[in-house]
Amino acid sequence: MPEATRPAGGPQLAQIRRVVSEIPGPRSRELLARQRTLVPAGVGATLPVFVEAAGGGVIVDADGNSFIDFGSGIAVTTVGNSAPAVAGRAAAQLSRFTHTCFLVNPYESYLDVCEKLNTLAPIRGDKRTILVNSGAEAVENAVKIARAATGRPGIVVFDHAFHGRTLLTMTLTAKNKPYKQGFGPFVPEVHRAPMAYPYRWPTGPENCAEEAAQALADLLDRQVGADNVAAVLVEPIQGEGGFVVPAPGFLTQVAAICRDRGILLIIDEVQAGMARTGRMFACEYEDVQPDLITTAKGLAGGLPLGAVTGRAELMDAVPAGGLGGTYSGNPVACEAALGVFEEIEKHDLLERALEIGDTMLEHLSALADTHKVIGDVRGRGAMVAIELVEQHGDRVPAPDLTARIARRCHENGLLVLTAGSYGNVLRFLPPLSIPDALLEEGLTILSEAVAQEAAAAA
Repeated sequence: MPEATRPAGGPQLAQIRRVVSEIPGPRSRELLARQRTLVPAGVGATLPVFVEAAGGGVIVDADGNSFIDFGSGIAVTTVGNSAPAVAGRAAAQLSRFTHTCFLVNPYESYLDVCEKLNTLAPIRGDKRTILVNSGAEAVENAVKIARAATGRPGIVVFDHAFHGRTLLTMTLTAKNKPYKQGFGPFVPEVHRAPMAYPYRWPTGPENCAEEAAQALADLLDRQVGADNVAAVLVEPIQGEGGFVVPAPGFLTQVAAICRDRGILLIIDEVQAGMARTGRMFACEYEDVQPDLITTAKGLAGGLPLGAVTGRAELMDAVPAGGLGGTYSGNPVACEAALGVFEEIEKHDLLERALEIGDTMLEHLSALADTHKVIGDVRGRGAMVAIELVEQHGDRVPAPDLTARIARRCHENGLLVLTAGSYGNVLRFLPPLSIPDALLEEGLTILSEAVAQEAAAAA
């Protein structure tokens, strides 16, 4: 599309749903054919429409379709696409300098982001932060730091976890296909405990937290040996695993188990952090104070930036040169992150996330009362999901139904994402800038898609 005819993004973009072609439309199909000659098949797309502009609560494609956005680039554009403070700060930095490498010539914006994260992170005592390029890189560095500080090799993670696609982080990730199949051998000294998944806990949600904590303690004490474990790594709400909110009290028991054994606790806030759940960090719901926290995704509003924040004595355990990277903490991304913090504070986006969550949970709970295919509704703030099951089964996952509902939503101008270890979860991550009218319209489209596909499957 010629530059002069491209729509402007950001909050000034018209906040309407508009479907003017089949999905994907002719221009997107043309670009998709080109993609197949240039990009490997392993790089897929949930909704293969090519984007021209985005902002507020919509995404506009190359054919002029305007989709209601319930994905936020997988929790990245939490404050809204091209939010004014993010775009303005990044553009101003581009005109000053684009890069020096912080390891060669440092700059103040890196320090400003670290200072903000050190202030906000619910970690006791003096804190330090390192900036990196992605969530996976943040997790990798957190593991490096934990091992350096403790002198121990072992890392314990949980079933249904997702921590990235690099060699170490795909080892930490639980799901085989598509993330691990054919990519082994994997990293040693990674051990897996059951997750406190209330909907699928064998003896019921009321026993979930206590029994899952006991299983973790048993793994540490009997199978691995607590003295061999550097850290336990856990998502406060599992992302790719299906927005699993751990049973109440589980995270506090995990923290206590770690503390009693001299094991570090790493909280992976890559997807749940940065105001997404109505708190800056989702672990704050249980008043958990980890030793290390990883952030990324929503941290810089769409520019690549991740971080590890931790207790000063742990972060300082790594010798000079052991942390960092060529692009880590790029100045443009740092300015974008400072813009994200501005947007959160200026527009009270913590409260907005709670409002969005209340609307979604109320609507989806009513929908679940009507349709038995919705087995569970869960989430916190603007991080909400429904788990879909067979109508006549005992919590039997329904991945095909999930895919059909998602496709119907896409065809009607609503972008939704799937997730879950069984591929049977629809997850909703609307930008916190979405207008109420669009949020309600999106939920109506979803309701109609569920009703139509449930009826067809009956």
